[in-house]
Amino acid sequence: MNSVIHAHAQRGGRVWVVECLELAVVTQGRTLDETVANLGHAVALHLEGEDLATLGLAPDPVLSVTLEIRPVGGGPTVGDVVKPD
Repeated sequence: MNSVIHAHAQRGGRVWVVECLELAVVTQGRTLDETVANLGHAVALHLEGEDLATLGLAPDPVLSVTLEIRPVGGGPTVGDVVKPD
């Protein structure tokens, strides 16, 4: 049983995009905090009513998010807020 659900977050133009590696869940947000919160909600909805053992998950799994960020001066960074046009 896997107690960790892994996800990968990266900048996708003007938004942050995060994708789960073990589940069919993808979400986005304007800030990293918003995106991670959206991920938590999306995963909870995805798992609602599911038998976690059937999915190979232990009860109460946690999310582990890996970030892909550019070095300073190479574009938007973690704290940047993208303003709409």
